[in-house]
Amino acid sequence: MNTSLPIPRSSAVPRSLRLAAMAAACCLLLAGCSGADLSASATDRAGGPADRIKIALITHGAEDDAFWELVRKGAEAAAAKDGVDLTYASDSDGAGQAELVRDAIRDKVDGIAVTLAKPQAMRAPVAAAKAAGIPVVGLNSGIDAWRSAGLLEYFGQDESVAGRAVGDKLDGLDVKHALCVIHERGNVALEARCAGVKKTFTGETDMLYVDGTDMDAMTAAVTTRLRQDPDIDEVITNGAQFALAAVKAADEAGSKAEIATFDLNKDLVTAVRDGRVQFAVDQQPYLQGYLAVDGLWLHRTNGNVSGGGVAPVLTGPAFVTRANVAQVAGLAAAGTR
Repeated sequence: MNTSLPIPRSSAVPRSLRLAAMAAACCLLLAGCSGADLSASATDRAGGPADRIKIALITHGAEDDAFWELVRKGAEAAAAKDGVDLTYASDSDGAGQAELVRDAIRDKVDGIAVTLAKPQAMRAPVAAAKAAGIPVVGLNSGIDAWRSAGLLEYFGQDESVAGRAVGDKLDGLDVKHALCVIHERGNVALEARCAGVKKTFTGETDMLYVDGTDMDAMTAAVTTRLRQDPDIDEVITNGAQFALAAVKAADEAGSKAEIATFDLNKDLVTAVRDGRVQFAVDQQPYLQGYLAVDGLWLHRTNGNVSGGGVAPVLTGPAFVTRANVAQVAGLAAAGTR
């Protein structure tokens, strides 16, 4: 029950007390207004438009590439959770990617997540972002360059470690002659993978450079190489779509070579399950995108630095074979693996 206190008549209260009461009432009124304002400000800080930070995710991925769609989905999931305004842009050309970073700086974003497939091209724009007070994290490519480039954190797979793991696996499968297909010349991650394979694989390892933007040309190049060298008994590609093209190339060449690949998508899961592809190395691109955005948000809101700024946060490698493919099939179909 709300009972009002009786209000004394002004004549019964000394003037000095009346003035004091009026002053107290004004203070309470002002405090009430101030409290309302503070409450509104707190609401803004907690989740209103005034609090939403802007993050740019800038990669070297090709347009409509299924792998980069997984990265983007992970980033969007983290942005939705954290209340982040996320923009995504990509350019496979190093100079073009660098210009996208400069665009983000001009837009005064609060954080940038970037891939370092071509680290030298990114040094100047990353330095410009740091000079502007914008934290930059790395993902996917550039595990050997992110610290020297001045990035805050890194999320991805150690491609050299992944390549060495593939080399060991090929030995276990009694492979004798492997062909490692690189679809983007100068991409440090792809080079590191194939170099890692060659380092631990005791058989013969050859490299084949192809144009990954032209799938027909890539298929033809692998077909020609398999016809020229029938001793090749394993083809290793650096992307799920390229593995499926290599399956076609082996058929056209009449080769008995097995196909293995780095990276995964739902079509590749089916190929592994059917036995057309021997195995895939999953670096979990969805997780890379998610952690990059979430890491920037945590740094902005709580001062966190994943890996302490000295160690990468690894998302792979994990082997997907016919024995365990059923465990990831549903997730791949949903577009998160």
